[in-house]
Amino acid sequence: MRISFILPGYPWVPMGGFKVVYEYANQLIDFGHEVTVVHARQVKIGPQSPVTIYQRIKYVRKKIVGGTSAAIPSLDWQPVHSKVKLLFVPDTNSCYIPDGDAIFATAWNTVASVLQYDPSKGTKFYLIQGYEAWLAPKKLVDDTWRAPLHKVVVSRWLLDIGRNLGVSDLQYIPNAIDHRQYNLTNPPHARRRRVAMMFSHVKYKGAKDGIEAIRIAKRKYPDLEALFFGTGRSARYIPKWIPYYRNPPQEFIIREIYNQASIFLSSSWGEGFALPPAEAACCGCAVVATDSGGIRDFIQHEETGLLSPPKHPKELAENLCRLLEDDHRRITLADAVRLKLADFSWNKSARMLENFVGCVVSAERANATTLELSQDIL
Repeated sequence: MRISFILPGYPWVPMGGFKVVYEYANQLIDFGHEVTVVHARQVKIGPQSPVTIYQRIKYVRKKIVGGTSAAIPSLDWQPVHSKVKLLFVPDTNSCYIPDGDAIFATAWNTVASVLQYDPSKGTKFYLIQGYEAWLAPKKLVDDTWRAPLHKVVVSRWLLDIGRNLGVSDLQYIPNAIDHRQYNLTNPPHARRRRVAMMFSHVKYKGAKDGIEAIRIAKRKYPDLEALFFGTGRSARYIPKWIPYYRNPPQEFIIREIYNQASIFLSSSWGEGFALPPAEAACCGCAVVATDSGGIRDFIQHEETGLLSPPKHPKELAENLCRLLEDDHRRITLADAVRLKLADFSWNKSARMLENFVGCVVSAERANATTLELSQDIL
């Protein structure tokens, strides 16, 4: 099959939603499919006007002479199969989108464009990676969930949200982990009191809640260390004793952060799946987190980690202190979550996606053939 994914924007920095698409693209290539990942500099949400001849010539000329090379980001933060076709286009106009058998919207603001494409672009799907009402008016986001697309959700939490919205045609395929990359190199029992956290300026990520929880724990355990990493600039409200690594290489994150910290702290208010805590857990961290929704796929409170309500830093701090003072409990939870996540593989999830897409495409083709035969008879 020929499968395309539409991404909203260019991958200037590591992004979880982009990472998921690249992982699927890699696996689908290995399965023998043709995969194109389209990066649209701008996303057209409303009606799309045709691209003028001048605009088309200008775009083709830039591709030929390399005029856009400086504006195209590198993907050194994510392995991508050499056979995956990466397109960097001005916008989501259909003239830039290849024909195929299946096409995926991958975020709420790509749905309108996919809906407008003619059948030559492929059967239309929607990979729902989060509940994006924090990005746009809730009604707009909810309308994309109800759009006539074949929908895939990446967590059971998103499955529940869809059902509450009255959407029944949802296929659950969980996100996964590349276990060849994210793995244990430093045993949990050998680690100091060190907490790792991914920092973000985005409000719903709850960074200030996480910082407050660490401050509380630091007062009780003065020897506590912490490490932050992220894609944005540092902030003045990060305590000076906490080092912050901006855009570190993945190898550094895995070796020096995930495999050196004893606990990974996640303070987000809402996550479609929560990849960083999962990656850290595969590297031996115990997880102390807010109940951000998608994290429930691999964290069950008191069984594979500790959860507390979002926006309550004191409760988050209490759970953090529980593991800082009890190494046996920390190691037990770290081992349990790593075992839980062993079943979350990209190969398995990609096979599920391949089967779902194949069944839907075959069914639509059969329906189209039946309709054509009926019209011929009439």
